[in-house]
Amino acid sequence: MAMSSGYIARETAGNLRRNLVMTLAAVLTMAVSLAALGGVLIMRQAINKASIQWRGGVEMAIFLQPSVSTNEAQAIGRELATTPGVKKYHFVDKPEAYQEFRQIFGGNNDIVGVLGVNDMPPSYRVVPSKAQDISQLGKQFVGQPGVLQVSYAKQEIDQLLHQFHQLRFIGFVLVVGVMIGAVALIVNTIQLAIFARRREVAVMKLVGATNWFIRVPFMLEGLLHGIAGGIIAFGLTYAVRNTIANFVGNETVLGTRQLFVSPHEAIVTGILLVVIGAGVGALGSAFAVRRFLAV
Repeated sequence: MAMSSGYIARETAGNLRRNLVMTLAAVLTMAVSLAALGGVLIMRQAINKASIQWRGGVEMAIFLQPSVSTNEAQAIGRELATTPGVKKYHFVDKPEAYQEFRQIFGGNNDIVGVLGVNDMPPSYRVVPSKAQDISQLGKQFVGQPGVLQVSYAKQEIDQLLHQFHQLRFIGFVLVVGVMIGAVALIVNTIQLAIFARRREVAVMKLVGATNWFIRVPFMLEGLLHGIAGGIIAFGLTYAVRNTIANFVGNETVLGTRQLFVSPHEAIVTGILLVVIGAGVGALGSAFAVRRFLAV
């Protein structure tokens, strides 16, 4: 028996209308689960952006005053060049610091619009010979003329990851728990749709309908549940992306603890949520059809 797109659309729409309450429950439950997953992914993206300055094995950053003189900055460089325990270092000037700043805080026009290149603190990024010696190494630069702050990668990243790991655990527990409920609702919704049409299904079999001809509308119903839940989660995650990112924020050298995620990054995360929702919905509906539609 031939299968047309019009037939599939009519049958799927009919199933959704007949089980509207269960459909809404399944979609909303899926949305909550995927939104929790989206929150975890957004926090991970925010941490990656906040860690930009520590790439390349950098373990210590000596931030200088924005108004530091050339002589003061060069004096710090000469001292680093002759200090035992320094494997290598490089200087980050104001324009380069501003580019980092835009990468980290580019999602907030209020901050990016207020601070310019001249407001950025230049810095020396230091890779030590031995990581365990870094705190002792940093002490000799604290309080020197032109030095604003000495920061350590391990301390900064550990603080970020400590908060993230706690929130990630809560998020994953919520994701798994609610996702199980969402799949159960999808399975039950499709089971009810199959049961309501059991006589029609029997007649279709008698007139030669294939298994896939009968199954596809029910499977598409579950797929739509997942996609709808993913779209809702997409919207929620995108709307509150910076609020979520701030859950793992730390005080920065610029005096803010806010972290931001760009619209592009949030859109990529949202698309992933829709794909996951579609996949889970399809698997749940396939299980329901296989389990409860013995054809």
